[in-house]
Amino acid sequence: MRVLLVHCRYQIRGGEDECVEFERRLLQDAGVEVDLYEDDNRRLDETGRLRAAIDTVWSRRSWLAIRERLRAKPYDVVHVHNFFPLISPAVHHAAQAEGCAVVQTLHNYRLLCPNGIFFRDGHVCEDCLGRSVAWPGVAHACYRGSRPATAAIAAMLAGHRLLGTWRSKVDAFIALNEFGRRKFIEGGLPAGRIVVKPNFVTPDPGVGDGKGGFALFVGRLTPEKGVATLLEAWRRLDGRFPLKIVGDGPLIEEVSQAAAALPGIEFLGRRPLAEFYDLAGRASFFVFPSTWYEGFPRVIMECFARGAPIVASAIGPIAELVTDGVTGVHFRPGDSEDLAAKVARLLAQPDALAAMRGAARTEFETKYTAEIALDRTLAVYERAVARRRGQPHGRLVAAGSGSS
Repeated sequence: MRVLLVHCRYQIRGGEDECVEFERRLLQDAGVEVDLYEDDNRRLDETGRLRAAIDTVWSRRSWLAIRERLRAKPYDVVHVHNFFPLISPAVHHAAQAEGCAVVQTLHNYRLLCPNGIFFRDGHVCEDCLGRSVAWPGVAHACYRGSRPATAAIAAMLAGHRLLGTWRSKVDAFIALNEFGRRKFIEGGLPAGRIVVKPNFVTPDPGVGDGKGGFALFVGRLTPEKGVATLLEAWRRLDGRFPLKIVGDGPLIEEVSQAAAALPGIEFLGRRPLAEFYDLAGRASFFVFPSTWYEGFPRVIMECFARGAPIVASAIGPIAELVTDGVTGVHFRPGDSEDLAAKVARLLAQPDALAAMRGAARTEFETKYTAEIALDRTLAVYERAVARRRGQPHGRLVAAGSGSS
């Protein structure tokens, strides 16, 4: 099997960029012939606004480059990770024109929401879900506070809905969790072609001992990550249990000030992966206070791998990924009082906390290893190729995968 991965790198490196690299390595190590076609969104600075808007809807540059690539070397599957904005959905049309099966991973909600995260003005927003034209997003300037930029995305979504890109040019969609799958079906994607394949962690970092005596938060310091909820909860706890915060982002000043003013909070800034693994292995538990519909944060799998239970906001896929009372504890999203209360209760139950550590590690071993991910990925490819060639379906890959 020959696979061409397609990815547009983010201006600030993020989880999707890492996911593509991990997946490429996973396939290569398994003997799959893998190549990568990529663009880089840092090129937007030299592209110009008008050209970027046009490319968002249809990039002739990508259309020609992909067709040339596929004619020079035959591929069975073109696996698209991120096409936004410079590659555009022209890649799906180019791949189909050359007879390749097309797989699209749904890392975020971009096909349903102009800003890709169903979040606006500090709360979850689904105003554009299911609409033929995402005009509310344009009205609210949801993408980077710009109506023209948001309009370009809305035009892309409306145009490719009209062209039938998602119904006729994609053989398999990969949702990262069941919540996401349901949301994309609600948004109009073909249910029978959406399969669930979570991300994975490799290499296995091994289980930690959890004896560090602190809670841990790692993530981008932005409003939707629930940073304000986290800080207020620790103000309520008044130094009763240490909290280490790792990350960077727009709210760095607020976090730095809170660490200086509130007892028990230590702000560590950005840290390399090895240090994060060390912290996750020693932490008593991890706090995940996000207030938006996350895709599939790698940090959850990594904490499970290290045996760290998660105190998580009960919202979207997080409420499904973290089982309340088993691999962690739920609290009401955005409710700092409830978060503080759940932390205090957990600290008063050391036996329950120890049991959760074992359950978290088991969750990793049964769902998020490289071996499991490889089998699921190859099954998706087989299924996509079978559909493109009009053959009987390949292996089913996950609950809810359905039929096309």
